[in-house]
Amino acid sequence: MPDFSTQEYSIDLLIAKILTDDRQYDISKLIAAYQYAAEHHEGQVRSSGAPYIIHPLAVADILLDLGLDTDTLCAALLHDVVEDTDATRDDVQKRFGQDVALLVDGVTKLARASSNYSKEQAQSDNVMKILLAMSQDIRVMIIKLADRLHNMRTLQYRPSVKRKRTAQETLTVYAPIAHRLGMTGIQEELEDWAFYYLDPYAYEDIERLLNIRKEERDAFIQRIKQQIADRCKEMPFQTPPQIDGRVKSLYGIYKKLYINQKNIEEIYDKYALRVIVSNINECYSVLGLVHDMFSPIPNRFKDYIANPKSNGYQSLHTSLLCKEGIPFEVQIRTWEMHATAEYGVAAHWKYKERIRNTSRSDSRLEWVRQVLENQQNSDDPEELVNAIKTDIAPEEITVLTPKGDPITLPLGSTVIDFAYHIHTDVGHRTTGAKVDGKIVPLDYRLSTGEVCEILTTKDPNKGPSRNWLEIVYTTDARTKIRNWFRRERKAENIATGKERLERELKRQHLNLTQEQLFSIVMENLRLQNCNSLDDFYAAVGYGGVTLTKIIPKLWEFYMKRFAPQGEVPAAQEPVIEKTPRKPGREKHTSNVIVDGEKNCMVKFARCCSPMPGDEIVGFTTLGHGISIHTKQCKKYQDAVQSNNPQEMSRWIRVEWATDAVATDIQAGIEVLTIHRVGVLNDITNVLTEARVPVSNFNYHILKNGNAMVTATVTVSSKGQLNTILTRLAALRDVLSADRAMQ
Repeated sequence: MPDFSTQEYSIDLLIAKILTDDRQYDISKLIAAYQYAAEHHEGQVRSSGAPYIIHPLAVADILLDLGLDTDTLCAALLHDVVEDTDATRDDVQKRFGQDVALLVDGVTKLARASSNYSKEQAQSDNVMKILLAMSQDIRVMIIKLADRLHNMRTLQYRPSVKRKRTAQETLTVYAPIAHRLGMTGIQEELEDWAFYYLDPYAYEDIERLLNIRKEERDAFIQRIKQQIADRCKEMPFQTPPQIDGRVKSLYGIYKKLYINQKNIEEIYDKYALRVIVSNINECYSVLGLVHDMFSPIPNRFKDYIANPKSNGYQSLHTSLLCKEGIPFEVQIRTWEMHATAEYGVAAHWKYKERIRNTSRSDSRLEWVRQVLENQQNSDDPEELVNAIKTDIAPEEITVLTPKGDPITLPLGSTVIDFAYHIHTDVGHRTTGAKVDGKIVPLDYRLSTGEVCEILTTKDPNKGPSRNWLEIVYTTDARTKIRNWFRRERKAENIATGKERLERELKRQHLNLTQEQLFSIVMENLRLQNCNSLDDFYAAVGYGGVTLTKIIPKLWEFYMKRFAPQGEVPAAQEPVIEKTPRKPGREKHTSNVIVDGEKNCMVKFARCCSPMPGDEIVGFTTLGHGISIHTKQCKKYQDAVQSNNPQEMSRWIRVEWATDAVATDIQAGIEVLTIHRVGVLNDITNVLTEARVPVSNFNYHILKNGNAMVTATVTVSSKGQLNTILTRLAALRDVLSADRAMQ
């Protein structure tokens, strides 16, 4: 990644840059804002040791490149004074006006209310505040994105834990928002920086793959550019097209290599050319020209001009093969489309003379209003961040209605998500669906290009099923389903929620009186929209409150506030869950004996995946029963070596029951092999023939030229796992095949 630590920022450099721009700025107001910020940040330094004022200057510099106005640049210079100094919002408003004060207030974080204020709640509330301000003035989010971009550029000076936390938040919250606003340049740089800190080894591997033949790659792009330019001279274009070459972002390649499990040769758009022309007719003329020059790759053409993305992006994409058999992508767009693609909503300021129709900005912000509306009805502080991860995800599909209208949804959406996107009442009255004319189940996940028809009932009393909450993918659909149950089935929700909570408390061996429960819920958990215990029961009943998240907090607060010193909640007769167990979830089992007792609540740790035959040990968790580990597990070995009595007191003696059998136990495997074409196919064939479910499959090329294959398999016994490992180890070029242990 480029090194920004040596880049210089000063008010003189900023003003000099402004003077080279053809737009008008109030320089005296900018200088006043700088002086005010410099005075209040006096003595403050960044983690790098540089004066703090460098950061606001850098943010203003980024926004100047985006073409933002005077008030936005002033707000950038002042964006931390209210949060980090003794300056007040009123003082900022008196000196610089209401617009600047509103922008500064919009990007100022909320102060934590109490020690019980969770990180999830803090993140949710701060993002909510920004979205609320953003719905009134989009410049709030543009400033925040520029602020985050500079922080990512200088993240190497932060402690390791904070680096990863900031990078994860950037990848899951801010990069998707940049995508939805159409700000591709900022989105891709944020993603690459986050990728750099979250998985540095994979980052280096991809960088190495791209740099192996850098000179050949650059020569290839230049040659294709010249060939297209020469052919364009034969066409009557209004002005000569501009042709640029680029390499796909590293995070974009990473997603296809490691998440979508593709080979580097299968990535057809790692080399891309962009052709920019004057009008739409010329876009399609260039498309015909390049299809005549090169061989189009089947099913790799996308017309985002006729069907724009939800963020307003428009372009023609086509993947081609040159005579040497090298795949590459060509993107064709007009200048207006290019401005929108690069700068998104900020294009209105930077390219005002070219962007005449700004109505698209309103549609870009429709998702903000939808997210805010959904969050008002949510009882879960993490719901907002989850909505950004799913509903605002860069990966999208376009599904057609029977009338041919395109509907854009997040990748992973089901027919129920499609129904609720059409209309809330359509979703509630859904009884079935047809995709491309064939009946499909309600959990069917849609793909681009499919035609979806929703089958509904005319019964006005028809409503959704509770299990739809486990099927739908989008937060929008989930919120509408919960709202229906909240509105139509309140008495039922209260009874269901109370029953579920009492059963779960009993399973957790947690005795709470009604008064204690009410006190914890109302004072400590900060549950939204719960003014009584019945409200809380109802929220549990319709799914607004998730017990798996709440129970550990109830347990923790009980022990802090109500339990006598040293008391552990008394064990009661456990109740076996009747609902299907998901992988990794705790369960009651007679396979393991805990201190002489059978049928205790345990879960098998994923880090070492114990199964009958392994030497095991138990770890006492907070509210989640006993976690079973092998004695070879790194976590247990680290605890033993630490020689910490308090830590060791949480490890207890457990053993397998004499009649213990393993059923659907997940185990990690690691296969070290020589990297060659076909070895991956050999490994997958062994797993396919063994008829075992496989998840989290990953092929990672090592620096020494070998490769490491990791996967999680679901087996019925240790013997079955050993048989699979033996067959894998016998493959040609496989150096070792072992069970994965952390």
